[in-house]
Amino acid sequence: MGFQPGQVVQEIGYDDDVDQDLREGIESVIEQELVDEDYDDVADVVLLWFRDDDGDLTDALVDAIGMLEDGGLIWLLTPKTGSDGYIEPSDVSEAAQTAGLSQSRPISAAKDWSGTRLVAPKR
Repeated sequence: MGFQPGQVVQEIGYDDDVDQDLREGIESVIEQELVDEDYDDVADVVLLWFRDDDGDLTDALVDAIGMLEDGGLIWLLTPKTGSDGYIEPSDVSEAAQTAGLSQSRPISAAKDWSGTRLVAPKR
């Protein structure tokens, strides 16, 4: 997923259903713990866990952009097809486009989660 040692990764949308192995793997690579939603500085990467019933995806993405260092990126993690909270790829694409983000093709990030890399525009 492209994480690097020393990066500040801010996690948003943490709940009981997140993939602990993925979280621990990221922490191992960045050599520090993930920071939570209350972190009050900019992050290199925002890890956004988002489910269909979490509200408006566009709003969540716009909020996440505000937390990023210039040139940072967002990893949007959504439940895989057939899982509770699944979000249609077209809805992800529309929200990303509306928020002004460039998106990559989704990957299988974890057992129950797809990941989409979203790049924020340079400020």
